[in-house]
Amino acid sequence: MEKNENIEMITGDPKKAINKLSLPIIASMFLIFANNIIDSIWVAGLGAEPLAALGYITPLFMIMVGFGNGLGAGGNSLISRYIGAEDKHSANNAAIHNLILSVVVSIIITIIFIAFLKPLLISMGAASVIDYAMEYGLIIFAWTFGLLMPPIVGGAFRAEGDIKRATVPIALAAIINMILDPIFIYTLNMGIAGAAWATALGPFISLLLMFYWIFVKKDTYLSYNRKDFHNDLTMYKDILVVGIPASLEQLVLSVLTIFVNYMLTIVSGPVAVAVYTAGWRIVNIGMLPAIGIGTAAISVAGVAFGSRKYENLRVTARYAVKVALIASIIVCIILYVFSNQIAFIFSYSENSADLAPRIASFLQIMCLFILYVPFGASAGNVFQGVGKGTISFFLTTFREFILVLIFAYILGFTFNMGETGIYYGMLLGGGIGSLICYACIELYINKLIRSRDNAV
Repeated sequence: MEKNENIEMITGDPKKAINKLSLPIIASMFLIFANNIIDSIWVAGLGAEPLAALGYITPLFMIMVGFGNGLGAGGNSLISRYIGAEDKHSANNAAIHNLILSVVVSIIITIIFIAFLKPLLISMGAASVIDYAMEYGLIIFAWTFGLLMPPIVGGAFRAEGDIKRATVPIALAAIINMILDPIFIYTLNMGIAGAAWATALGPFISLLLMFYWIFVKKDTYLSYNRKDFHNDLTMYKDILVVGIPASLEQLVLSVLTIFVNYMLTIVSGPVAVAVYTAGWRIVNIGMLPAIGIGTAAISVAGVAFGSRKYENLRVTARYAVKVALIASIIVCIILYVFSNQIAFIFSYSENSADLAPRIASFLQIMCLFILYVPFGASAGNVFQGVGKGTISFFLTTFREFILVLIFAYILGFTFNMGETGIYYGMLLGGGIGSLICYACIELYINKLIRSRDNAV
């Protein structure tokens, strides 16, 4: 198989590959989440109601993003396995199949969300802020193509080890959004609609850059030429076997957010949703090291599985957890110590001044959630890398939906602990579920090694 520096890196030492792949991923993800926080900060200046509206749209938006990330993971996994097996022709064909699939999914998602947005929002409890939510949401979902495609194309770049092209456009989109936010929202007096336009335009520009590299410059390791495409329904199936469960994982997380928002609305009203929306975005930034390292592990695990080097698979899972846990401990301490200062950024206007102390309290509790993420994220992504997306999905559902939701309800309502009880329940459920997930990946890898050794 044709070799280059990126391919040699991705097929070499798993630890070095994870280090090289994860740092740019974390940096680009940081810009994305920083952009989300900045969105919240600018929208918070409009008042609690627009910020709450953003909170109701966020889980639906993340479902859409989840489909992009899911298909990106599916393509990444399949392409990586072909690269590990030294089959470049099939790797090229898989990349083209993934691109075609993403266009079809973009069209379907656009139609569904625009058609059913209002009843969805009302069913989520957003009736009191429905005008703001619709103003923001219709713009976002009309631009589904530009928002969905970059993570899918980026997944193919990661599979071939070209981390620069996988991350630079994503980072560029976030930077463009940050620049446009205050201009559209306040200078042009577009309000919450301005935030939506800024969010939509950045990724679209980054997608154009990706297409330039693929179809104009044509210097990527993977080839997207017509001669490289041979329609193979099995490839669509193999992508979806990982892509659909990975997408549904985000759906599960988004549905969880909807339920949490609903529970918070019952116990404390829309202001609690605003606090959760702002605070959870800060916590999400704290999860970035674990998520970035786990994302890198998809490619490394796929190559190890394709080459049947299962010891490298074990190294990938354990090293990912080790490095992510160290980083997560540091981040957790920072968020706890500086919770008041961080919360202050959401109280720069009179309309949102009362949110700061509640956001600070939220951060001091939920920063502990970050400590569990390395175990669940690394296990789930390694399962995706080896093509076991369904296992990853069921584990995520068990961890993030069933356990988290059950414990949040028990502590929040059964024990009458209210808003704080909901947060402690999320911590308890997430912690138990993450440890179970990691135990499953260790058992799976041990089974692979035993099966291979017994067959010799």
